[in-house]
Amino acid sequence: MEPGSDQWLAQHVEDVIDPDRPIIDPHHHLWPADGALPYGLTELHGDTEDGHRIQGTVFVECGAAYRTDGPDHLRPVGETAFVAEQAERSDQADGAPILGIVGRADLRLDGLDEVLDAHAEAGRGRFRGIRHALARAPEPDVMRIPGRAPAGLAQDPAFRAGVVRLGQRGLVYDSWHYHHQIDDFTELAAATPETTMVLDHVGTPIGVGRYAGQRDEVFADWSAAIDRAATRPNIVVKLGGLAMPDNGFGWDRRDRPATSEELVAAQARYYHHVIERFGPDRCMFESNFPVDRWSLSYRTFWNSCKRLAVQYSPAEQDRMFRGTAAEVYGLAVPAD
Repeated sequence: MEPGSDQWLAQHVEDVIDPDRPIIDPHHHLWPADGALPYGLTELHGDTEDGHRIQGTVFVECGAAYRTDGPDHLRPVGETAFVAEQAERSDQADGAPILGIVGRADLRLDGLDEVLDAHAEAGRGRFRGIRHALARAPEPDVMRIPGRAPAGLAQDPAFRAGVVRLGQRGLVYDSWHYHHQIDDFTELAAATPETTMVLDHVGTPIGVGRYAGQRDEVFADWSAAIDRAATRPNIVVKLGGLAMPDNGFGWDRRDRPATSEELVAAQARYYHHVIERFGPDRCMFESNFPVDRWSLSYRTFWNSCKRLAVQYSPAEQDRMFRGTAAEVYGLAVPAD
């Protein structure tokens, strides 16, 4: 069976923990049927309606449904238009609504406002920000999803001006990148203090290639970089995305998916370190589906989060499960 398939995931089904807890999932993707990893509204709702109380979601760019004609700088707007259409369908469907959209733009552009205006129009009231990822893979040939950002992007004056412009327009900047790039992100945050910066996937500590078998050494480097990032008040962190193949835990290569107990045993120290340094008000749990589906089910992932969060107060848990996401992305959350 193929890891991530329905049949593979069905080998391990857990009872839902704390099923009444309201959740906003602030990080998932969608792809058309012919996309890189087909995952449409039907598949999303199959996950969000699988026992946990998902009140709404935020889509984050993934190179889906770009326009195939017109100016290159406007082609990513096709993705926002595609997701906005799916979001309007989600409003009428029996499933969690897509409340926000984080699109893609080249933040180095002189005409950035033209692209942001086009995203805002295409987003039909749901456009919330831009992810122009900093991820640059040290060994792209050994990685399942290698980031290919140009070297020095975070230091590029034009790029920094674009990040500043997002803040001026009340938009959020998201970045996915690797643990060895967290300091670049922190320096970028220091240079753009009025822009809210979202660190996706707790900075993606790598566990493959040159980093295979170096778990403790990577954790030491990663945690020190997280400590420095926490000093920048404009940075918030997404807690999740650690079940990607390139994190190196190996669940995507097993005959059976991971359990929530296994995820907690392997990864609790990452989550608790970030929460300790940033505080619950600057942390939000995220699914990163369907990418993390290569390792475990959506139900299992949120069970893991609930196991991890049990040591925090009810108010702190509510911040991490929905409050921080609602605040950062300006979401209209359904009433309890």
